[in-house]
Amino acid sequence: MTKVVKKKKHTNFFAFIKWFWILFAAGILSIALLFLLASWGAFDPLPTFEVLENPQTNLATEIISSDAKTLGKFYLDDNRTPVKYEDLPQNLIHALVATEDARYYEHSGIDAWGTLRAIAYLGSKGGASTISQQLSKLLFTERASASSLDRIIQKIKEWVIATRLERQYTKEEILVMYMNIYDFGFNADGIRSASRIYFGKEPKDLKIEESAMLVGMLKNSSLYNPIRREQLVLNRRNTVIGQMAKYDFITEKQKDSLQGLKMDVNFNPESHREGLATYFRMYLQGYLNRWIAQNPKPDGTKYNIYLDGLKVYTTIDSRMQQHAEEAVQEHMKRLQKEFFVQNTPERNKTAPFLELNQDEIAQILERGMKTSDRWRKLKAQGKSEKEIRESFTVKTEMTVFDWNRDTQEKDTIMTPLDSIRYYKSFLRTAMMSMEPQTGHVKAWVGGLNYKHFQYDNVIQGARQAGSTFKPFVYAAAIDQLRLSPCDEFPDTQYCIEAEKHGNPEAWCPKNSDGKYSGNLYTLKRALANSVNTVTAQLIDRVGPKAVVSIVKNLGLSGDIPEVPSIALGTPDINVYEMVGAYGVFANQGVYVKPVMVTRIEDKNGTVLYEYVPETKDVLSKEVAYAMVNVLEGVTEGGSGTRLRGNYAKDQTLYKEIITGYPYEFTNPIAGKTGTTQNQSDGWFMGMVPNLVTGVWVGGEDRATHFRTINYGQGASMALPIWGLYMKKNYAVDELGISKAEFTKPEEMSLNVDCNKPNDSLDSTPAIEDDLDDLDF
Repeated sequence: MTKVVKKKKHTNFFAFIKWFWILFAAGILSIALLFLLASWGAFDPLPTFEVLENPQTNLATEIISSDAKTLGKFYLDDNRTPVKYEDLPQNLIHALVATEDARYYEHSGIDAWGTLRAIAYLGSKGGASTISQQLSKLLFTERASASSLDRIIQKIKEWVIATRLERQYTKEEILVMYMNIYDFGFNADGIRSASRIYFGKEPKDLKIEESAMLVGMLKNSSLYNPIRREQLVLNRRNTVIGQMAKYDFITEKQKDSLQGLKMDVNFNPESHREGLATYFRMYLQGYLNRWIAQNPKPDGTKYNIYLDGLKVYTTIDSRMQQHAEEAVQEHMKRLQKEFFVQNTPERNKTAPFLELNQDEIAQILERGMKTSDRWRKLKAQGKSEKEIRESFTVKTEMTVFDWNRDTQEKDTIMTPLDSIRYYKSFLRTAMMSMEPQTGHVKAWVGGLNYKHFQYDNVIQGARQAGSTFKPFVYAAAIDQLRLSPCDEFPDTQYCIEAEKHGNPEAWCPKNSDGKYSGNLYTLKRALANSVNTVTAQLIDRVGPKAVVSIVKNLGLSGDIPEVPSIALGTPDINVYEMVGAYGVFANQGVYVKPVMVTRIEDKNGTVLYEYVPETKDVLSKEVAYAMVNVLEGVTEGGSGTRLRGNYAKDQTLYKEIITGYPYEFTNPIAGKTGTTQNQSDGWFMGMVPNLVTGVWVGGEDRATHFRTINYGQGASMALPIWGLYMKKNYAVDELGISKAEFTKPEEMSLNVDCNKPNDSLDSTPAIEDDLDDLDF
């Protein structure tokens, strides 16, 4: 009986073993079948060979400066610009492998040992997910399923895709693809954006501790974000550094040193309204949209500037752009401070407007309401006009521009109507700088702060040109009458008969002080001192039609009437066209249309567009040089003399606006100031042989201006920006901004050497009011 029991026990043991192996084999076969079914697409179609070859990710369009810096990007949700493997520092690769996949170079997409370890320890000693698996999840799993069964199926698919990725790509390609795709938060899509946003540098320049921080964020960028949870991210960074030491990528001594460092985050958020060259970038957005409409892809579809990863190479120099923005900020902050002093409610009951009654002010505010975003949005929501108007009188919390804050913003409570009046109290500005020989625009500043002042005064705004228009009259006279800078004209009252300009009365423009010296002025001296009577004589002799003909050839496209009064700058012109026109003088009579984009490439580097210069011969070399000679007089003894540093040193009147800027330029400079009636617009056009720059300053409304010409003239409002800008440029030798003489033609029949005593320029520049009298 005992023997039978033993035999039965022995039989049961073998049966158990048998069924164990049957079930084990069935489990293995089931898992294999699951993987096989997944590979066949039984659960959902897997990515095709073509998709694996070209995985689709949204790529931002990158705007690149002439000195190879990224000015900004256009993107919707993905601010992604891919980099190549060779652009990644080895310390970043080491940190990634040590932390995420130590056996990365040994497996083929699935880490069997890591998987078994994860199962055995239930994940307590790390997960089993390889870099290839993580990449497959980022590429092809939009969102992890909440269902356990569905997640298992998703995981199986990710494993299958990981092995296919390993067959399709090299290890290096998988690494760089993973780093290019990962979302690091705060619009930092991919390692390039993350490096720029968190450290203000390119990936190749990352230090070991910086790479470790970014790799640490791969665990969960929302949780491990240095802007939100600094200590948590510091601890995670040190863990990554520890992993690098564990796998011998760094020494123990390096580890101890690096873990003791503080996090040196240099946060540079990238948005459409912040950063460098914001106004230019918004102009470029419109330019690209127009280009895209006319240049479809080979398959007939249109490029998308937010998704297709275009590279746009521009003429903007990031250093000069930075100098331009700094110059605008420095001067406009000072100028605005003085404007507020002069336009307090106590001193000016109609502040910020001058010489307007309440009805006229109400009309300005009415226009401001009807053109505001608030009015447009409420109207789109179906609100009645009564409801919309009432909303403008209700106090609300808002963030407004403020020069006195480092952020240039302050939180306040005011009615939307009061905010319109508040913003109209700020003087606006525009500045553009161009290389005249190529037409390359080097700097573009459309206003004070794009976030709060989105109107681009470089190209959208056209204002009266004042005396900056006078050189076009002089150019016409020199060109057609063969006058020279040394020819003389009397400073006496001069009237143009009524029948010549179609008005009932003769036009008799006054000088700025209302006086006439009776002296003879050379053209050079007359322009330097903005003598209106001489300009009137010139346009009478050459005729308005000839002047209009020349300015059209100089690139001015606006409506310019053929009447004598244009001689004093009545036409509205924008800074963009004015700079292009002055470039003709510096470029020996050849007009080169300003250009901002030199090349456009697709994401693969294929050239889609390459610009061809648009040029036109407008003036002879000698006429152009004669004009340069005349314009040099402005800075030698005219209203631009303060650039030489020898003006107003003993005057307290200009302490804040003028003497605070020690320019002291000694090199040749040609230029022209301009001031319009009531000081509503201040201009300065400045040239050296290889750079032409235009500056305009004024209020959004002509009624916002300085009460007196001391501060309201172009030499006070606009010229200082040019001076600050050029001082900064000259401090950087690599920019190559010329200090040389302007090129003089070998054959010169026009006399430009005025050595007579009465031709010497005034030692004290004129304070000009170029549109003192436009009544005719």
